[in-house]
Amino acid sequence: MSYAATRRAREIAIRIAVGAQPMDTLLLLLGQGARLTVSGIAAGILGESALARVLTGMLYPVSAYDPATYGATAVLALTVAITACATPARKVLSIDLMSVLRHE
Repeated sequence: MSYAATRRAREIAIRIAVGAQPMDTLLLLLGQGARLTVSGIAAGILGESALARVLTGMLYPVSAYDPATYGATAVLALTVAITACATPARKVLSIDLMSVLRHE
């Protein structure tokens, strides 16, 4: 996400120069990361559902179909991903936008 945010620095600078609010731009970058995370969580849940019989023997205190475990894992993954997306997004928003626009 850091690479993607850095590559889009010029686009972000143009958006803000045209009149976009920095918070809207931050939400745009966070939304991109959230979409990737949600698709990864969905693929993980589908994969685990397909392998539930194999995993049943490996999971001693938890059922292979435990919704609380699914929910807690999904929330944890989403929290970590949003935090990982927010750091580079805030970094890109804090740079001098005029220097980015003047580059090249």
